[in-house]
Amino acid sequence: MTEIRPIQWSDGKLWLLDQTRLPMERITLEIDSCQKAVDAIREMRVRGAPAIGVTAAYAMVLAAQEIEADDASTFLHQLRRTGTIVSAARPTAVNLQWAVQRMLSSAADECGVAQLRGKLLEEARRIQDEDEAINRHMGDLGKDLIPDGGSVLTHCNTGALATSGFGTALGVIRASWEAGNRFQVYNTETRPFLQGARLTSWEFQQLGIPATLIVDSAAGMMMAQGKITCVITGADRIAANGDTANKIGTYSLAVLARENSIPFYVAAPISTIDLELPSGEEIQIEERSAEEVTHFSGNATAPDGVPAINPAFDVTPNRYISAIISEGGVSRPPYLETLLLATRSGRSA
Repeated sequence: MTEIRPIQWSDGKLWLLDQTRLPMERITLEIDSCQKAVDAIREMRVRGAPAIGVTAAYAMVLAAQEIEADDASTFLHQLRRTGTIVSAARPTAVNLQWAVQRMLSSAADECGVAQLRGKLLEEARRIQDEDEAINRHMGDLGKDLIPDGGSVLTHCNTGALATSGFGTALGVIRASWEAGNRFQVYNTETRPFLQGARLTSWEFQQLGIPATLIVDSAAGMMMAQGKITCVITGADRIAANGDTANKIGTYSLAVLARENSIPFYVAAPISTIDLELPSGEEIQIEERSAEEVTHFSGNATAPDGVPAINPAFDVTPNRYISAIISEGGVSRPPYLETLLLATRSGRSA
């Protein structure tokens, strides 16, 4: 099995697998400036909360290469200003702001500019390596939640493409499959950007895991027919009480799962848990261009001038979530208590 590596650092540059071109073309982007990295995040050429965080870390490395300063104080001042720009590339995924702050913290105690640049690169590489290790650990912790002989539905893309490697929710499915469990896999198309149809279906093919693609609106019918045993998704931000922001359509799946007495799981690293937000009501939801709804691949799919609403995410209230899987363990309600314990456990590991 060839591992998918969507993010790589080589020769002083960042190399990103362009996720807007998959599965038809496998194009690697050469990112040699902080602004190009920010653009790649905004344009969803790299996407998925953990992958966005890793890319943001390397964006700070590129920024450090571009800053012309002889003293550390001036260098750090300019780096902090750039960090504000990087953090604003997309508003919902907390991993973005988390990675930028971690990079700034790693640079705060160094003196020379050359040493600062070196330490920033070391930290970015550490963030990338830790992410894949965390994902593999989450897969091991969650693999038994996918029932042998049952079926699982997943939404959007949460595999290696959305991370440094292995994946979050898709990683749990992969870990269960590699442990010898056999089950039916379904994945949604995930409109309007079709991350499920384009990316998740492609990843399952690369992994050799049989999976069936369904239209988003077929999920309720399939649950009612008893064809879905559990649902697992990723997350872009999890509030302290367990309310979870994820790709638009996740909330609908969670409500449908509850109606049909099906467990609904979320898999995400601790860096996605935002303990400073008491509930999902405070999560900022990104609004994307209406053209993503009215067009596809540059071709109109709706009448000219028709208005469209395109929220990138929705919030699933904690009451619909059966468990949250992180490197800190499998957390269950009450999430105000168990997520706090998970973050402490994961960070001390």
